[in-house]
Formats: sequence, structure tokens, C-alpha cells
Amino acid sequence: MGLWHPHYWLSWLLYGLMWCIARCPHTVRQSLGKSFGRVAYRIGGRRRRVVEVNLSQCFPSLSDHERQTLVKDVFISGGMSMVEIATSWLGDIDRISSRVRYVGLDHLLSAIDEGKGVILLGLHMATLDIAGAFLSRRIPKLEVMYRANDNPVIEAAMYSGRDRHFQKTIRRDDIRALIRSLKSGQVVWYGPDQDYGARNAVFVPFFDVPAATMTAVSRISQMTDCLVVPFTHFRIDDGQTYELHFRAPLTGFPSGSFETDACTINTIVEEAVRQRPEQYWWFHRRFKTRPEGYKPLY
Repeated sequence: MGLWHPHYWLSWLLYGLMWCIARCPHTVRQSLGKSFGRVAYRIGGRRRRVVEVNLSQCFPSLSDHERQTLVKDVFISGGMSMVEIATSWLGDIDRISSRVRYVGLDHLLSAIDEGKGVILLGLHMATLDIAGAFLSRRIPKLEVMYRANDNPVIEAAMYSGRDRHFQKTIRRDDIRALIRSLKSGQVVWYGPDQDYGARNAVFVPFFDVPAATMTAVSRISQMTDCLVVPFTHFRIDDGQTYELHFRAPLTGFPSGSFETDACTINTIVEEAVRQRPEQYWWFHRRFKTRPEGYKPLY
């Protein structure tokens, strides 16, 4: 089917809505995002169930009321993420660059100065796209890994939206391209915090729950002798400000043990998530791959 087939008309309508949202004032966009999130919470029964399961596994000490409040906040944050994606793909990001604070950026700049490639160890916070767009203004050589979308309209919008900010966008399965970039001294964002199955993964704790965790960062850093710089980002002051945080390059990484490295990565992700748990992408079925003998959660 071509991109203009009636099957994709709803996708084009969504794209047009994103274009309109990207041209609204920042405060209007944020209000719209919250409204989208509240509506999604009410109608997104299946996805709401995924969020509820994830939070019950990762925050078992919360009361039912506390957990349900957090579920609602996750959806509101997700709605705000949608308008931030519209802004980063289709809007003028420079108009809101004054709203960004960089914390520890010298860690990344010093790593770049060493002349090696750098894996920017990321995670799927709700502010992912807009944070990447901001950072691209400071790091022109920034490249990103991404997972292709099955919908060709969304895939085209996502690729073009990210391609306008980054030096290169690399498909998640194109490991050769990733290795070439790192060996040539580029900075590549890589998010290993989602469940892509048991292949090339080990089961280690994530919030004390066994989770299939990718070993790719260990393998690639060993092959390319690159540095690994942890990176996260948050929405502050109800979305009026954004903070981008960088840590010093990991030492003793890779360690020679996939399990040890995976635990290191999960600990970094946990520490970031605990700061702003409502801003993590809990919509993803993080525990869909289970160790042998464990019951499915979703």
C-alpha cells in the first residue's frame, strides 16, 4: 500500500495535528499534552494495565491509591511527551532552548576530547525526543539508534523528524553502522533499557525483578574501545524547564561479565527512574520475557 492509501489517512490526520501543535505557544502545548494524557488514561485500558503491572512489580510498597495516582501521572507525562515529540520533529526547538539546563555536560565534552567514540547510555524517559533535539545543538556529531515503526507514515515522520537534528539516525538492528560510527569517534545515543527478548540478553534484577537485559553495550564497547557516558533527562517545574544530566564515563566497563555489566546498567536506570518515576516510559512491557519457570505478567 502507498502512503496515501486510505488505511493511513488517520496517521496523516495525526501528523497534521502534530504540525499544528508544534506551532502553539509552549504553555498551550503543555496544557494540551496533559489533557491528552488524561483522556488516554480513561480510554487506554490495555495500555493502562501494562503500566499498572510494571508499577506493581517495581514499587510494591505503594498503596493501591498511591499506585493509581502514579499511573495517572504516567499517562499525563506521556501526553506531554507526545506534544514534545511534535515540537522536536516539526517545530522550532531553538525558541525554547532557554528552558534547558545542562548538568555535568563537561563529562561528555571531556570524553569526546579523548578522541574515542562515545556511547551515550540513555533510557526511555518521556522527554527523550526533545532532550535529544536540545543536545544536538551542543553536540553536532550526535547520532542516535532507533527502532523502526511498522506504520510507514509514522516511520517517515519519525525518521525525518530526528534526521533534522542528528548527524545520523541508525536502525537498532544495524550494528555494523553503529560500530563504524563509534570507531570513527562519533557520539551515539543507545537505550538498552527495554525488553527485546532473551537473545543476546541476560536475566538480572531491575527493581528486584528478573528482567531480560541487553548485552549489546558490553559487546560493542569491547569491540570499539569506546567510552560509555550515562545520560538522562527530566521535565522540571511542571514542564517549564528541562534538565539534561550526564555522569562521568563508566570505569571498569566492560567488566568481562555480561551479568555484572547488565546489573550496572540497570542500577543506573533505576537511579534515574526513582528521581522522576512518572516520567519513565512504563507503557513498554519491560518484563514480557520471563525466565524459565516464571509466569507471564501481562
